[in-house]
Amino acid sequence: MRIRPKNAKEIALMREAGRLVAECFALLEQSVQPGVPLSVLDKIVEDYIAENGAKPLYKGYRGSSDEHPPFPGVICASVNHEICHGIPDQRTLKEGDVIGIDIGLRQRGYCGDACYTFAVGQVSPATQRLMEIGKEALRIGIEAAQPGGYLYDIGRAINDYTDSQNVSVVHEWGGHGIGRALHEPLSVSHIRQPTRGPMLRPGMTFTIEPMINAGTHEWFILNDGWTVVTADNKLSVQYEHTIVVTKNGPQILTKV
Repeated sequence: MRIRPKNAKEIALMREAGRLVAECFALLEQSVQPGVPLSVLDKIVEDYIAENGAKPLYKGYRGSSDEHPPFPGVICASVNHEICHGIPDQRTLKEGDVIGIDIGLRQRGYCGDACYTFAVGQVSPATQRLMEIGKEALRIGIEAAQPGGYLYDIGRAINDYTDSQNVSVVHEWGGHGIGRALHEPLSVSHIRQPTRGPMLRPGMTFTIEPMINAGTHEWFILNDGWTVVTADNKLSVQYEHTIVVTKNGPQILTKV
């Protein structure tokens, strides 16, 4: 596996793409309300990406096989027990829901990718707790991405934390290298691994995106071919950033 570090110009371009992703989330904040269809949120992001001369990465995406149905939305919109890859269809949000919105785009040849879980109106204390754990799991994972460390430091740090909070982290879905392509070499696990993996070096760019479940880490995919849901129907949240490793530590690229 060849992992090519990005140079300063490439990182600057990725920071621009990441900033646009973050602006999309800021735009959505006022629109995530009870009664709003998921398709409306999708259109808001689609229009904003187009207005800024960028291209969405998910719409029409087929995964690793041409036989796979193309993804129909610009955003992934995963509600409550949906872990990831939820379809932004005509379903409407309800008071107390949570929705994980994943946005990927390409601007000036480079990609940005992030996810944020929003509360819809007032949520229960248990839901709020899971959301806070999800945010902290991401923060801990990012902090573990230190130059001279190893890839497994990230998953170990996240897994140690989720164990301490009596929640589970999804095993099979992880982060990935990113740059000119949405998925570049490097698979970022969010659980402990038996080997340390590659050394983390300045210029490496990748996503960290732990999916945190209130119950089991197990999951299955719905008949739509995309939506991943918890096996026990319990709540799931996800937070994600694109980061770069620098000589002074990790930096978040998907922020305003």
